[in-house]
Amino acid sequence: MLDYPTLKIIWWLLVGVLLTGFAIMDGHDMGVGTLLPFVGRSDLERRVVINTVGPHWDGNQVWFITAGGAIFAAWPLVYATAFSGFYWAMLAVLWALFFRPVGFDYRSKIHNAAWRSTWDWGLFIGGAVPPLIFGVAFGNLLQGVPFGFDAYMVSTYTGTFWQLLNPFALLAGVVSSAMITMHGGAYLAHRTEGVIQARAIKGAVGAALVMALAFVAAGFWLQGMDGYRITSAIDPSALPDPMNKTVVREAGAWMANYSRQPLLWLLPALGAGGALLVAALLRARRTLTAFAASALALTGVIGTAGASMFPFVMPSSTLPAASLTVWDSVSSHLTLSIMFWATLIFIPLIVVYTGWAYSVMRGKVTAAYIQENDHAAY
Repeated sequence: MLDYPTLKIIWWLLVGVLLTGFAIMDGHDMGVGTLLPFVGRSDLERRVVINTVGPHWDGNQVWFITAGGAIFAAWPLVYATAFSGFYWAMLAVLWALFFRPVGFDYRSKIHNAAWRSTWDWGLFIGGAVPPLIFGVAFGNLLQGVPFGFDAYMVSTYTGTFWQLLNPFALLAGVVSSAMITMHGGAYLAHRTEGVIQARAIKGAVGAALVMALAFVAAGFWLQGMDGYRITSAIDPSALPDPMNKTVVREAGAWMANYSRQPLLWLLPALGAGGALLVAALLRARRTLTAFAASALALTGVIGTAGASMFPFVMPSSTLPAASLTVWDSVSSHLTLSIMFWATLIFIPLIVVYTGWAYSVMRGKVTAAYIQENDHAAY
């Protein structure tokens, strides 16, 4: 059995992998949904767009469910505190996601223009709202979330929903929204042709440039922002106790890990550079390579957030000592160990069957295909 400190680090990495997998796999169909009303100008064109992700979107939800389950099991204090503090934001995500299953299944069942247009905008909401809210949530994590613990270690959120919508968090939301739109546009460009592909490329290139600009702006903002730093000794083998430490807030603290480990600068370089590379590759019509570059850009952005905050997971602006970290907000040694071995089995299975599904249903989706399969296609 792996020792407790090692498992804590492994699960920090695994949660990052799962969140990245969710962004890459579920992110591209959310990006397609965001672009749907704009790249499809007719009912037939919109059906082409929908059918590029129709066979896969529900399978991609596995990454979302797995990431949420992993946070619940590995970081129960983080899960409980986040879902109480971000309660209305998480509900908004769920409400937006409701449009996706009914939109995909019901949209083309009735030959009525108003009916289909309504569901098209429903799919847009289901694709555009979650990335925006997730970005806003990460922006708030970097600033610290107003919560504390009582004598029974019950977390209490002291902020409001509207406080979440602050300028830096909204900028982080722009980064997240633009990167998912870029990712969906790159995928759509690879799966379509003609005017739909041209519009998808135009949308993805624009989103890539917005993402790169907003990401760099957020990085400069972060340098002067108050971050968090642990000033007391940490025992990595200790049982979870988030109040057993001292924490200070100081400007530039989120940049400390980059000073100690200069190789970490590769992550923000990958985020910004990857977005610019996507734009260049799409202009050259190298769509599959552009999609791969987009996945790397997403990895860079998410990795940058994790590397900046480590070892913090959810800092507290109300009571800095109550901040949740990799060391003191995890499950027991036994739980982490069992989950680790289960993950080693199931993650490869998810990757294998996902890869098989995409290989079987690869190729371009065309208007002719939709017309020939009018009753079977979405």
